Amino acid sequence: MNSQKQATSALISVFSKDGLAPIVEKLHALGITIYSTGGTEKFIKDLGIPVVPVEDVTSYPSILGGRVKTLHPKVFGGILNRQHNESDVAELEQYEIPQLDIVIVDLYPFEKTVASGASEQEIIEKIDIGGISLIRAAAKNFADVMCVSSVDDYGSFLELLEAQEGAFSLADRKAFAANAFNVSSHYDTAIFNYFNHDHAIPTLKISETQGKVLRYGENPHQKGFFFGNFDDMFEKLHGKELSYNNLLDVDAAVNLMNEFTNDDPTFAILKHNNACGFATRNTIHQAYVDALAGDPVSAFGGILIANTEIDRATADEIHKLFCEVVIAPSYTEAALKALKRKKNRIILIQNEVELPKTLVRTCLNGALVQEKDAKTDVLEDLTYATNNKPTDSQLEDLLFASKICKHTKSNTIVLVKNKQLCASGTGQTSRVDALNQSIVKATSFKFDLNGAVMASDAFFPFPDCVEIAGNAGIKAVIQPGGSIKDQLSIDYCNTADIAMVFTGTRHFKH
Repeated sequence: MNSQKQATSALISVFSKDGLAPIVEKLHALGITIYSTGGTEKFIKDLGIPVVPVEDVTSYPSILGGRVKTLHPKVFGGILNRQHNESDVAELEQYEIPQLDIVIVDLYPFEKTVASGASEQEIIEKIDIGGISLIRAAAKNFADVMCVSSVDDYGSFLELLEAQEGAFSLADRKAFAANAFNVSSHYDTAIFNYFNHDHAIPTLKISETQGKVLRYGENPHQKGFFFGNFDDMFEKLHGKELSYNNLLDVDAAVNLMNEFTNDDPTFAILKHNNACGFATRNTIHQAYVDALAGDPVSAFGGILIANTEIDRATADEIHKLFCEVVIAPSYTEAALKALKRKKNRIILIQNEVELPKTLVRTCLNGALVQEKDAKTDVLEDLTYATNNKPTDSQLEDLLFASKICKHTKSNTIVLVKNKQLCASGTGQTSRVDALNQSIVKATSFKFDLNGAVMASDAFFPFPDCVEIAGNAGIKAVIQPGGSIKDQLSIDYCNTADIAMVFTGTRHFKH
């Protein structure tokens, strides 16, 4: 294998022309012969730079509406030949095949076309055939060929081209080949997942091409990485780098607040993936004040999120609290100035992006995959189990509590009053323990639970929970129902004048 190799020819066939002009100009300046096709060929000609049409090499025009342009032995022979192999070199000469030292390709934008909501026919036409084949061939033959496989690599390739005057080392070629197979494998994964969107073929393929090394994982002795495009979802305005645990909490905060996107001003404070403070009010300032009152102790070092713009008054209140992250759709200029007074405080603007519809987690020697819990309990879902029916204000609180309950670790009980989280019992092995935990916590922060409502993420197998709740002053309950002993809880609620509704939907979150 040649280590340092001077390029004398290049094949360019790309979708995106952004940043291509300086590469073409440099190749020409170095005396490198350029071959090209279709729109790329016209682009190069319009720059006033000589280019050899591929059809002059193959003696075939672009056919089938452009579906076949480069798929020919004279193209792939020029890429795949082994220059140290005498037989290969002789065959190039025999069949008049030009040697191709550089291959520059940018694939049709399949994923963007799918995301745009295009028709199936438009999507199918964006499945690249010739381009992906050129990439695989050039990357396979990195011993002799430099493969540039994406518009994202134009910049780094140009730097190398200029610095080394068209000569590339084996290490250069191998590094670009590795990236090329990253591009091709990701592209094929996207196509497969489009066809297998319903998992009819029981196969899991995940490909994230943007990754980031984190300071560490959940604990300092663990390595941590984030794979995904964080910048698509958030604009980071201030603060330190987000940690593994920050990202988990931000994910929990976003999923919870998505339930309240179009509601009145709402504020949430999360700790360890669970809401410890939550309130909806007429102003975002009051929503924050009342959310903080839910548990001002746990709020220390928490993640804060609002469903509307944060103003100066709210920011001044937030500034009194040590918190890791603040998230909102926007901030006033004065609010930003106030929040930035803490050097490490992370300030994020949340953009509207579509989140994954499936959840994936490692399990044993494999992975578990499930649909995201996209069900939100609404008024039309409710069945009224008890003689006493909830009032309109109680119904509002019950549905409010149900949304929070859905995003709290099981087993959980959530207590709400006047659209304010009083307390929750989170991640308990017993539902009774979850309820007792929430009552103790609410009482410790001086909440009057008389008239409050209770939400449970799963049914009550015994009447003990509703009895404990009734003794604490709870007047309305929302739960899935479905226990063979539902009637025991219904009977108790009827005797204690407690309204209870069933949703028919369990919301476990483990």
